[in-house]
Amino acid sequence: MPFQKNNKLGANRRLKRPLDKETISLRGYEGQKEKLKAVPDWQERLREFVDQLTSDLPKNE
Repeated sequence: MPFQKNNKLGANRRLKRPLDKETISLRGYEGQKEKLKAVPDWQERLREFVDQLTSDLPKNE
């Protein structure tokens, strides 16, 4: 049975801010991908780290 569109019981995202349509990708060192996936809530933690990392940059005005 296919999943019905506009189903109220579907998965909901619980994010603070909406996600960008384009992805950020990088090539890590060998073994980092598996270790990263073992970290609980790694995607949200990585997003917060990117915000912290970029907040130190001077703003172009």
